[in-house]
Amino acid sequence: MKAGPSFADVPGSAAVLTSATRARLVLAGEVDVSMNEELMEASTELEQTGLPIDVDVRHVTFMDSSVIAVLARLTHRVSSPLRIIEPPDVVRFLLDVTKIGELVEVVDADPGIADEVLAAGPDGAEVELAPGPALSVRATAAPVLADGV
Repeated sequence: MKAGPSFADVPGSAAVLTSATRARLVLAGEVDVSMNEELMEASTELEQTGLPIDVDVRHVTFMDSSVIAVLARLTHRVSSPLRIIEPPDVVRFLLDVTKIGELVEVVDADPGIADEVLAAGPDGAEVELAPGPALSVRATAAPVLADGV
């Protein structure tokens, strides 16, 4: 049985996910200068949501400084700190050496992207709001991997 491609074989891909409460940029494979145009478009789309932003990099196999520059630009254009999800060593290195890691929140476990939020009702008690609009997705073309990811 031949194994399907792994993330190491995948050219770079990017997807923007949004829910009622957060926006997420999902990066995978080799993310480099060849993706600058689509990363700038994704960055603009993320800014326009006005939502806190997560950047899921757990499946990144290579990243160059041009991508860090896009993330740095984004950190200065949004009101809340970016949250970087499960960065592999290659991404942690770039965050450290460029000092961008000091401007973002790094989390070692995926907190998920929820569509429900809790808010205070008129009496101060927490009430669950109805789920927001369905999760929306905009992605670049990327192959589906054998493990379904």
